[in-house]
Amino acid sequence: MIPKGSTDPAKEIPEVEIQWAVSDGLTPYPDALAAMEARVVGIRAGTASEAVWLVEHPPTYTAGTSARPEELIERRFPHFAAGRGGQWTYHGPGQRTAYVMLDLHKPHGPVPARDIRAYVHGLEEWMIRALDRFNVRGERRQGRVGIWVVKSGGAEFKIGAIGVRVTRWVSWHGIALNVEPDLSHFGGIVPCGIAEHGVTSLHDLGILATMEEADAALMSAWGEVFGGHELAAETTLPI
Repeated sequence: MIPKGSTDPAKEIPEVEIQWAVSDGLTPYPDALAAMEARVVGIRAGTASEAVWLVEHPPTYTAGTSARPEELIERRFPHFAAGRGGQWTYHGPGQRTAYVMLDLHKPHGPVPARDIRAYVHGLEEWMIRALDRFNVRGERRQGRVGIWVVKSGGAEFKIGAIGVRVTRWVSWHGIALNVEPDLSHFGGIVPCGIAEHGVTSLHDLGILATMEEADAALMSAWGEVFGGHELAAETTLPI
């Protein structure tokens, strides 16, 4: 488990450069897949730096490798095979999708090398700490992927999704944090195969954060979990 706060100075990991990219507008999902795949090739070849790419997509349903066809309830938006782990996920305007491309041959902060479980735990912790900046308590749930919040009355709702793929120890895909998406759009699928719980967002919780504020929270929480030196954010992902 990654402790909240700074790591043990005796176990500090040398910093690496992480390229941050923030794309304006809506990025078509096939374009994102192609860009990530090219970047992964560059990272493996040593010709590209590791990257975190922040995007918004047009309304889209994506199917992970465990997705069941019957859980695409209504084909109201384009749907694509994602190639990542997990089941059905919605992406759309108002949701911040963060694609994380790291060389997992090496450690990142307290996250050890070649440990996919620890890497996924780190992605969860990253979202939890970003939400904490808005005084939102994000929580894990045994047997349920993603990050959850408890509303008054005790009902649990998903606010952040996780889906990863690792190719020759280079990660791609990542997380999706609901800032202000149209929550009715999730009704066309069974999100992540979980029908008994709903979805929520920062705005649904009464926190009227902008996408820029959500980005700032993600960027400031990153180093606490993964270490690394962030380069200045670009508006496109350099391939």
